[in-house]
Amino acid sequence: LPNLLFYGPPGTGKTSTILAAARELFGPELFRQRVLELNASDERGIQVIREKVKAFAQLTASGTRADGKVCPPFKIVILDEADSMTSAAQAALRRTMEKESKTTRFCLICNYISRIIEPLTSRCSKFRFKPLSDKIQQQRVLDVAEKEHVKISGEAVSYLVKVSEGDLRKAITFLQSATRLMGGKEITEKIVTEIAGVIPKETIDGVILACKSFSFEKLERMAKNLINEGYAVAQLVNQLHDIVVESEDFSDKQKSAIVEKLADVDKCLADGADEYLQLMGLCALVMQQLSQSS
Repeated sequence: LPNLLFYGPPGTGKTSTILAAARELFGPELFRQRVLELNASDERGIQVIREKVKAFAQLTASGTRADGKVCPPFKIVILDEADSMTSAAQAALRRTMEKESKTTRFCLICNYISRIIEPLTSRCSKFRFKPLSDKIQQQRVLDVAEKEHVKISGEAVSYLVKVSEGDLRKAITFLQSATRLMGGKEITEKIVTEIAGVIPKETIDGVILACKSFSFEKLERMAKNLINEGYAVAQLVNQLHDIVVESEDFSDKQKSAIVEKLADVDKCLADGADEYLQLMGLCALVMQQLSQSS
């Protein structure tokens, strides 16, 4: 087993994979002694890497299990969310990784490989985890629903998979919330929409209609309603992006102007700008672009 580096979006099974592999290798009894898991919530500064990880790595490990099966004579250190470690702490790992290679294997897990320093990535075998395909997610959700005796309609399953965007953990959390909310009744697409905080299609169509009306009063009323309903403008930006890109109503030039504005609005919202003003700015630009074509 080489040193490993797992990277990819959240909820795609990176941590589960290494934990499953470690259980397979060491069995349930030795698992505790042989695996050191440090998460982002644990202290992982340079001091901890130098002391805790080094001390754990220097212990020798035997090659047999309690049940008599052969097991590898090494231990595993799992560093989850390694991209949130400082460069100094990552640099402190380089030497330990090499020196203790006889007795210890490292598994780094992160969302963004670009945040891991080059000397570490070159010491590891890299595995990229892709967002899970809709088919795999559907099977898993149905499997969970069957085992937990949850009633869910076919459309709701498809929609659940769509809104979770390849993140299985998110899909299962939504399923769990929907089950609690329905109290044993069948889960429908409408319930999934409400729980996921997704803005319903009718509301988004209303936004586009307000932009097409070329009336500032209508636009203002729609924006106020949207905010008062409690929808997040950041969510609207995400959904509007897909609709604009796939739409036949806009020319390529209009699309590029609108998408550029979406990016600006997204950045401003992330920086804590006022939602209402950003929404008005966005809609005003869409209205302006539409007025040029008519």
